Amino acid sequence: QVQLVESGGDLVQPGGSLRLSCAASGTISIIYTMNWYRQSPGEQRGLVAFITRGGNRNYAASVKGRFNISRDNAKNTVYLQMKSLKSEDTAVYYCNVGGVLEGGFPFDSWGQGTRVTVSS
Repeated sequence: QVQLVESGGDLVQPGGSLRLSCAASGTISIIYTMNWYRQSPGEQRGLVAFITRGGNRNYAASVKGRFNISRDNAKNTVYLQMKSLKSEDTAVYYCNVGGVLEGGFPFDSWGQGTRVTVSS
């Protein structure tokens, strides 16, 4: 079993910054890709950014240059630093982690979501 605990969501003014965190715990052998998704009301959940174990990153076009994803493999934690926030960044942000459990079984887990509201 893998548990993901997210934190960092808040109400912030346009142009502001936030840092989201997602810590994975459980019987984890190795984590491969760590992802951040977001879902706005009435919209489908979409990928914001991902980072591989080796540190390769990719971003949605809408956040490129403003968001930075990073990870701490020793802590099984992924971060999303968000800058120059816009009202359209308002959403519930979810982390998603894939890897292998002790015993060799693959896993794909989701966090409970953390709400980011960008508003003046």
